[in-house]
Amino acid sequence: MQTSNLQPSTFNLGLIGYPLGHSLSPKIHTAALNACGLDGNYSLFPIPPEDKHGLQDLLTRVRTGEIHGLNVTIPHKQNVIEFMDELTPAAQAIGAVNTMYMRRDKLIGGNTDAPGFLSDLKKVMVDWRLEIDRSALVIGAGGSARAVVYALLNDGWNVTLAARRIEQAQQLAKAVSNYKLQVASYSDLRPLTFNLIVNTTPLGMTPNTDSSPLPENTTLAKDTFVYDLVYNPRETKLIRIARAQGLNASTGLGMLIEQAALAFETWTGHNPPREVLYQAVES
Repeated sequence: MQTSNLQPSTFNLGLIGYPLGHSLSPKIHTAALNACGLDGNYSLFPIPPEDKHGLQDLLTRVRTGEIHGLNVTIPHKQNVIEFMDELTPAAQAIGAVNTMYMRRDKLIGGNTDAPGFLSDLKKVMVDWRLEIDRSALVIGAGGSARAVVYALLNDGWNVTLAARRIEQAQQLAKAVSNYKLQVASYSDLRPLTFNLIVNTTPLGMTPNTDSSPLPENTTLAKDTFVYDLVYNPRETKLIRIARAQGLNASTGLGMLIEQAALAFETWTGHNPPREVLYQAVES
């Protein structure tokens, strides 16, 4: 990980997004600071998507060194790009930023979502038998979907992308045109015969826990693994549907931990112990 040579005595870190009321990031990063013996704090910066002035003011605080690192979540992962001086290769390829920091007087936009997702996916699917073609369905086409698609394509998966706004899915496909990415509408999805289904939409997230990205009464193939990036609640409606059909399923809590740990290492040069981070959100 690329880190600065001069470390601050106190790390001022935070998260930008909207809304942020249910974020677990403060617990995770506070636990990381404590575990690594570092002084610091992690704050929430809820900025509405239309508040460009508020966004620019916050980024000025990063440029001046008042804030040493920011995470980025919905709805800012793509609209912060225009304010970056430079993007990491992953952020450039994905077209979304989830981590910001200063390096050599430049505001850098990075993306730890893709490696964080893939790292957790391999943990939860470690004993899972996959077909040779390793087919995956990714639902949604926002910033998180871009990271998931990028990670899966680079790992050799055959990916189909489905979104309510088909034009958004087509834009994502154009962004990864050097890969073979299938785009489908919701009505084209049946039957669902994929090894892996990943929900990257906020459907099912607290407080709208009765929502699911799949149509009612959808039957999934018996060998499907379901991964829902939503982690609040701990068992989403999509996860309940999958488990009721006898399938293995996982929320995105592990991805949240992994991407946070990678961002933390980028900011501080310290690799926090994962078990401590899990304990922080389970307590």
